[in-house]
Amino acid sequence: MSRPREFDVDRALQQSMEMFWAKGFKSTSYDDLTRTTQVKKQSLYCVFKDKRDLFLKALALYRERSIAMLEELASQEVSPLKKLEAICDSTLYQNDETLRRGCLMVNSALEFGDDDPEVNREVMLMFDQVERILEKIIRDGQKQGLISARQSSKELAVYLNNVLSGAKVMEKSGASREQIATVLRTSFALMISENGR
Repeated sequence: MSRPREFDVDRALQQSMEMFWAKGFKSTSYDDLTRTTQVKKQSLYCVFKDKRDLFLKALALYRERSIAMLEELASQEVSPLKKLEAICDSTLYQNDETLRRGCLMVNSALEFGDDDPEVNREVMLMFDQVERILEKIIRDGQKQGLISARQSSKELAVYLNNVLSGAKVMEKSGASREQIATVLRTSFALMISENGR
């Protein structure tokens, strides 16, 4: 009979995600992880093969939570423009702590580049999922004449997705909220049709 787990795996994964988010993959040691989770290294190894496996699962958890939040904003009973505004607003972090940490997915993309196919796949999966959410909202806005149809909904979704990612890099780099808000406002204004003004 297998030995029962001695810790809450979901809680340990959440705590590990927070640690990776704060320090990045390379700067996070196993001592950091065991101290944060209060779980012994051997016990963590029983569930997660190694630090990289734990990191990949933490990235997946971050992606799932981020996408769930965006889907909730996209499902609100408001106009497509209000939905896009809410998503843009959610890009701006609420306090100095979250501002300092930035976005775990963007941080990971910058840390790894294209060196790790599995990390890259997780990053691209999130970007693709965000793009699909944005495209649906934009397509609805175009049908209602609120969003410019000079470009396709796909092209505008790719554009806005990159603007949001860039805003997260700006935050992490120390740009002011005012600078970032100006970028988001300008990008948003370029997408709005005359009817949406």
